[in-house]
Amino acid sequence: MFDISNLFFVLSYLLIFLGIVGALVPLLPGPPLIWLGALVWAWADGFVRIGWPTLLVLAVLTVIAWGADLALSFLGSKRSGAGWRSIGVSILGGLIGAILLSSVPVVGTFIGAVVGSISALWFMEYRRAQVAPLEGSGLNTATNPQSPSTVQENRARATRAVKGYVGGFLMAMAVEFIISLMMLSIFAWQAFL
Repeated sequence: MFDISNLFFVLSYLLIFLGIVGALVPLLPGPPLIWLGALVWAWADGFVRIGWPTLLVLAVLTVIAWGADLALSFLGSKRSGAGWRSIGVSILGGLIGAILLSSVPVVGTFIGAVVGSISALWFMEYRRAQVAPLEGSGLNTATNPQSPSTVQENRARATRAVKGYVGGFLMAMAVEFIISLMMLSIFAWQAFL
């Protein structure tokens, strides 16, 4: 006879595995998937080994990971001078890149998101650097040719913003991965020890 709870245990392990992967892949929400996996596992077990206090601790860690992800990505971008519009376009570029390369299994989505996000941020910051000196002058950017040194400065500014964004993203990913491992450890401790 087939016990349906075994199916839920398998589903919970799959969610937890995807959560660990999600801590390293930008498009998967790692800690929320781990929390959901723990919830499904606890429900399948009748909340005997994992109860609401453990699920609450895991939920708090999920919120901390989410907050750290947002804060570190934002601070890395803002510290390097990236503007709000650039950050928004970067997110949109990441989504478009992920969709465009989603036909390549697993890695295509990841590569598309990274390349789309970074390209969009660099383009927006380069464009912003071109327009910034002329905003208060009343001159039209199309009628004001830029010197080669100014173009190099604009490229350097855009590249600095991308480096800050990538640095913040990598720090956020490291923190999220560490918190995900903590969540996995707490789950294993409560479920099996």
